[in-house]
Amino acid sequence: MNNQVVPTKGNLLAVKKSLSLSQTGFELLDRKRNILIREMMALIERAANIQDKIDNTYDEAYAALQKANITLGICDELSCTVPLDNSLTLTYRSVMGVEIPTVRYEPHNNPIPFGLNSTNITLDDAYKKFCEVKRLTAELAEVENSVYRLAVAIKKTQKRANALKNIMIPKFEETVKNISDALEEKDREEFSRLKVIKSQKSKGQEA
Repeated sequence: MNNQVVPTKGNLLAVKKSLSLSQTGFELLDRKRNILIREMMALIERAANIQDKIDNTYDEAYAALQKANITLGICDELSCTVPLDNSLTLTYRSVMGVEIPTVRYEPHNNPIPFGLNSTNITLDDAYKKFCEVKRLTAELAEVENSVYRLAVAIKKTQKRANALKNIMIPKFEETVKNISDALEEKDREEFSRLKVIKSQKSKGQEA
């Protein structure tokens, strides 16, 4: 038992309260950890699906670009007509206190930037495919960053839960046991003392 904790009923109640709070805290942390893990696993699966889509779309985009280069010649000058895209916005949502980013890609409905008389459908197709890659990349960035943040939060939550489960709760349980044992021993001694006094009084009356 901690030597600083005097075995009194008041201290016993205080330690029991601390034990109860620690147990409640552990249950909440464990619940939080499980929710964060489920959220992270769902995002990991989503990230894998997005990555597959990006790989396939890249293949299609480069195949279309290769056809355009063959039919139109190298398209460097035409690529310079594509305007700068600043249509990404970033906001956050909270999952069990963890700030998760939300990336929104809302491209302007601008027409294909190069003239129809100097290009053909293969370049149009390549342009559309690369725009789709850009959208998917923004989505993947959101998911991967969310997974990273959740993994960090899970690690911290697990560490705190372990501290309660393996250190604080056993410590409080031991202190409660030691105080209870000390108070029971004190009650037994008091009972024995009163019994001896009663016995002595009875003998005195008989004399």
